Amino acid sequence: MPRILLFLMLFVSPFVPTAAQDNDAFGHQVTTRSGVVEGSFNVHDGIQTYFGVPFAQPPVGDLRWKAPQPVNPWEGVRMAKSFGPRAVQPPVFGDMDFRSAGMSEDCLYLNIWTPADRHTTGLPVLVYFYGGGFVAGDGSEPRYDGRSMATQGMVVVTVNYRLNIFGFFAHPELSAEAPYGASGNYGLLDQQAALQWVHDNIAAFGGDPGRVTIAGESAGSISVSAQMASPLSRDLIHGAIGESGAGIHPTLAPVPLAEAETTGKTFAEQAGYGSLAQLRQLSTRDLYQAYVESQRFGFPLVVDGHFLPATLPEIFAAKEQAQVPLLVGWNSAEIPGMALMQGQPYAADNFRQKVKEAFPDLADKVLALYPHGSEAEIEHSATDLASDRFIVYSTWKWFDLHRKNSDQSVYRYLFSHIRPQLRDSDKMPGLAGGTVERTNDAPPPPRPIGAPHASEIEYCMGNLHLVDDYAWTEEDHRVSRQMQAYFANFVKTGNPNGSELADWPAASADDEQPPILVIDTDPETVKASNDARYRLLDTFYTPR
Repeated sequence: MPRILLFLMLFVSPFVPTAAQDNDAFGHQVTTRSGVVEGSFNVHDGIQTYFGVPFAQPPVGDLRWKAPQPVNPWEGVRMAKSFGPRAVQPPVFGDMDFRSAGMSEDCLYLNIWTPADRHTTGLPVLVYFYGGGFVAGDGSEPRYDGRSMATQGMVVVTVNYRLNIFGFFAHPELSAEAPYGASGNYGLLDQQAALQWVHDNIAAFGGDPGRVTIAGESAGSISVSAQMASPLSRDLIHGAIGESGAGIHPTLAPVPLAEAETTGKTFAEQAGYGSLAQLRQLSTRDLYQAYVESQRFGFPLVVDGHFLPATLPEIFAAKEQAQVPLLVGWNSAEIPGMALMQGQPYAADNFRQKVKEAFPDLADKVLALYPHGSEAEIEHSATDLASDRFIVYSTWKWFDLHRKNSDQSVYRYLFSHIRPQLRDSDKMPGLAGGTVERTNDAPPPPRPIGAPHASEIEYCMGNLHLVDDYAWTEEDHRVSRQMQAYFANFVKTGNPNGSELADWPAASADDEQPPILVIDTDPETVKASNDARYRLLDTFYTPR
């Protein structure tokens, strides 16, 4: 298991679910292709919400580990006023905050926020995929809430998808029974089914099925890159936003089908189950516990010849990805430098040793690009290198592939705004973007030297007011208003620029120093100054 994934798994704490309520609303009904749903119309802002809308049949019983099936029609009116169950998942990231109704394998539901009035048609649509390493997460999390973005003039959808053993398990017997001859990728197929549902139904909520932008952070961003690459999805999307992550080595890249099948078969045998029939007969609890006991961090994405016919670099290099505008970027300090240093002090000898361990044949070249003179310089370089290996390089590679193999606009950002202090001194920041309880023996957290992984979500979605762990200032709200405006403009037009915003040029295919919008208190465009790092890492990670 990669060291950085092990590092992530150290941050564990109980989940704290919250309830979804709307006390200033009355019921409103919409007819979908499967039946009538009743959501809530809020009289203060005119936003209608529809939570827990099924987009596929429950993937239970014989449908466990099968591609999602179209939802069965229902009679009468289906209530859509509370979030549906989230996917079954262990408490890997203790800083996730859920408003869903518990966990279940029956989890394929989506949530809709729309500003449409009775005359509205043709609104742009934002479909957001949550992060969590494909092992955790849920569309009900407050930071993903779609109300604020809906007030910007769009329909917003968050989507649940299967996770971990339930969503990405591959096995030779599963491949043999599937009509397309492969297994795994069920969570990605769930997302694709949701996109098809949006295409078929979103007009009833005021949306335009021909103006759908997909977005996500971390595993959600990896999902966006994969949906762009998939022949099953690429005609259903018209814009893409990626926040920190792409399915490109070394970041949760898909593996060959045979490798995924071997991984799954080995897991089953070690758990004591020699056949698919035995696995399907397991209760949710027994399968969950077998997965947790294995200490696996999920299962890999798969080059299955169906959802993904090849790796993402191969698909993008062949110009077979969705030819749509892309807005993509990452944060300035995605992961702490200690993920590289493994507990060693920030000293030059220690840093050089860690670089030599990670890049034995490129150590001198890597060291030349990551300065390591003073302790402060080493901390920054260790943070940069840990972040690059974890998720930045793969995101850069996605950016680079699309700008060179598409005639569509590509916009790149760097989120560098540092969050304020926590309100509660008994808490500490977690790695999924929220907070965890501080234990008595926990050392003080290091001072932030940049914006950590997932910290941009509530800013770009306009949801600072729903995340009360931090002592937000007017400066934070200013950053959020500006970042949300860029993202909203992109969803509506394919171009993030607006009259009140700093100019954000698109990147050209051959620019050695492409423009980057640095998002902080006063956003500004600068020329890329660190891309030599990514070009060097490209020689190490490519081709895979």
